[in-house]
Amino acid sequence: MNDYFERLTNKLLEQNEQMSYSEARTWVEILWEDFESTSAKAGRKYRGSEMTEKIIEEWINRYGPKLHEVLLEKPRYRKLFKNKEFYH
Repeated sequence: MNDYFERLTNKLLEQNEQMSYSEARTWVEILWEDFESTSAKAGRKYRGSEMTEKIIEEWINRYGPKLHEVLLEKPRYRKLFKNKEFYH
C-alpha cells in the first residue's frame, strides 16, 4: 500500500507546489479511503488497488493544483489536518 501512496503523493506534489510532503500524503490517504469506502457503501465490487490508484491519479490530475484550497472551504477536511504539525 505504501508504494501506491508514495507514487500518488509524488504526483500530487508535482501538481501542487503549495503543499508539503506531509500534506500531500495526507490528502492521498484521505482520497484513497473516501473512494474505497464510498464504493463499498454503494455496493460496488472491489476492483483492486490498481483501480483505486488510477481513480486517485485522475483526481490529482484534475484537482491537484487547487486541492490545498479545499481546507479553506470544507471544515470537514480542515479537522483532519488540524492536529498535524504542518497545518497553519
